[in-house]
Amino acid sequence: MKHILLLPGDGIGPEVVAQAKKVLDFFSKNTDKKFETETALLGGCAYDAVGTPFPQETLDLAKKSDSVLLGAVGGIKWESLEYKHRPERGLLGIRKELELFANFRPAKVFDALTDSSTLKREVVAGLDIMIVRELTGDLYFGEPRFVKTLPDGTRQGVNTMTYNSKEVERIAKIAFDLAKIRGKKLCSVDKANVIETTEMWREVVTEIGAKNYPDIALSHMYVDNAAMQLVRNPKQFDVMVTGNMFGDILSDLASMLTGSLGMLPSASLGEKYSLYEPIHGSAPDIAGKDIANPIATILSVAMMFKYSFGFMKEAEAIEQAVANVLDVGIRTADIAKPSEPSVSCSQMGDAILGKLQKIHQ
Repeated sequence: MKHILLLPGDGIGPEVVAQAKKVLDFFSKNTDKKFETETALLGGCAYDAVGTPFPQETLDLAKKSDSVLLGAVGGIKWESLEYKHRPERGLLGIRKELELFANFRPAKVFDALTDSSTLKREVVAGLDIMIVRELTGDLYFGEPRFVKTLPDGTRQGVNTMTYNSKEVERIAKIAFDLAKIRGKKLCSVDKANVIETTEMWREVVTEIGAKNYPDIALSHMYVDNAAMQLVRNPKQFDVMVTGNMFGDILSDLASMLTGSLGMLPSASLGEKYSLYEPIHGSAPDIAGKDIANPIATILSVAMMFKYSFGFMKEAEAIEQAVANVLDVGIRTADIAKPSEPSVSCSQMGDAILGKLQKIHQ
């Protein structure tokens, strides 16, 4: 029995997590893989309920669980709050407390959605990239960090980009190991020509590759060029590894190669704990309308099965069910063409569930 903590969060989070729970319940009822779930608060909903975006109870439950599934946090409603009370502090907080240092963000184009990308078919057809993002360092956590008013009345903001060699080593090894089971090709992204922190990053990644992974083709690329190359020729990449800020930006860019943020899952992994979530935001403008795309959240469950539990057959079944649904033309509004009909969030969840049932017959 695996215990999964559900953190539905804000906006469309509860809607998409509800569809992912259907998948967990399906496997519990129809296979020898059993799951029990518990729900807790994180983000704006937590602030509204208990005055903090990251309750201690949530952290305690997360540490007792086999894995965590998160929906989304944030929204316009909480933007005026003091920084420490904003929903995003809950997300950063749980990543830090669970020491989730490795973030996997795949960008995979399903055959049925090749034409949904804004790029030409020949550029994105067959695309399958994995971006490995360091998640607990960099500007997001570096000290000092502050905004202050100088004597002349000018306001000054300071954030600190910082990494040590051990942090770079551990994320590099994760990326090299992933490259070993994929295309044996790794691109490390930095800005070593102008930022000393990333110059050290490049040196450490190079050392790790030469010493431990001679069979992996390692390349390096400046982040500005990497952004351009992802749009110009994305299929030149297989696994990419980079720091927290660069990874945040590049993974969102890569996601749009697939046609919609609503399609892409992610995994955040540490030595002891794991958290899975769709990479889309809380989309408050469509919250409560049952029109969000739950596929990214459902595929996050597939990643959980694969990377935390080793349930490879079950993970492949989820991925196949999603592909089958797309192949027959079922679309939520974000991936439907203007002339195509679309289904609701819950209808998409039910359709994927129906395909899963056929796969397991």
